[in-house]
Amino acid sequence: MTWRMPAETAPHDRTWMAFPRVGVTLGESTADREEGYRAWTDVAHAIGEFEEVTMVVDPSERDRARRMLGSHITQLEAPLDEFWMRDAGPTFVVDDERPGVLGAVDWVFNGWGAPPWAEWQKSAELGRFVQEQAGAELVDSDLVNEGGGIHVDGEGTVLLTETVQLDPRRNPDATKASVEAEMARTLGATAFVWLPRGLTRDYDAFGTNGHVDIVATMPSPGRVLLHSQRDAGHPDVEVSRTLREHFAAATDAQGRSFEVVDLPAPATLRDAEGFVDWSYVNHHVINGAVIACAFGEDRADADARAVLAEAYPEREIVSVDARPIFARGGGIHCITQQQPTVGSRS
Repeated sequence: MTWRMPAETAPHDRTWMAFPRVGVTLGESTADREEGYRAWTDVAHAIGEFEEVTMVVDPSERDRARRMLGSHITQLEAPLDEFWMRDAGPTFVVDDERPGVLGAVDWVFNGWGAPPWAEWQKSAELGRFVQEQAGAELVDSDLVNEGGGIHVDGEGTVLLTETVQLDPRRNPDATKASVEAEMARTLGATAFVWLPRGLTRDYDAFGTNGHVDIVATMPSPGRVLLHSQRDAGHPDVEVSRTLREHFAAATDAQGRSFEVVDLPAPATLRDAEGFVDWSYVNHHVINGAVIACAFGEDRADADARAVLAEAYPEREIVSVDARPIFARGGGIHCITQQQPTVGSRS
């Protein structure tokens, strides 16, 4: 078997999500919790205009999910604590030698390095549950990894971050060579672009330690959309510069140099917790559309939509307010996971 992870732009059968449940991530107050439920619901409804959405729901949230999601969002019940589907769920792959076969990589999930605040033991079983419900072949892995920690172009290139896959809280014995071997086995990767770090906010107590899906994505082979912080008052100015230099020296699986396209950050620099990591890179590509992050900044949101429209021609750009999601530790890409259509290329 030769597994390959298709690009996110390949046709999808559906998008998988997980409905929020009461806990540290959702928030302490009733208002906080309602804001979180609404944000996840808004994303599901936006996606549902273009492709099927399947939402995994903890039994404790059964009634609320039915009321908020409606009958057109498929709902399946399973125990949850964390509800970031990209990270706790599986990564779907295909086998080009068996065109009708779908695979699902079940990474080890330990709550982004088992920090003391995280509740992750229930959602550590989510990958296997989704794999079974999707009728996919299990691709088991001993690597502690999250879907937000990788990006692929469908042609063999994978983006990684040294502070994620080599994080001693995740994989204390890992080396670049061992991680690359696992990416080759599970995703069909042949070229490995190791970024040195992620955004500043992502290294605080509630961060992922540098997920790539908030800083860079490949909308098409040979091209990178890169988070660009341009305000000297934000420490991510230096991060953006470092990553741009890194991509300038890298090549993809086909030996091409990368064309780097800046995706400028919003103007907001700080929130109550410190420097923000608001990023338009953290969008979700679906059939016929891109579900883009919005941050309540008319000009910046419009500029980002223009960049995304050029990067994803013939797809509608749909913006959803992502501030409540970022306040809980991620963005739209982090709460979604695409299931590719088997037999399709790219």
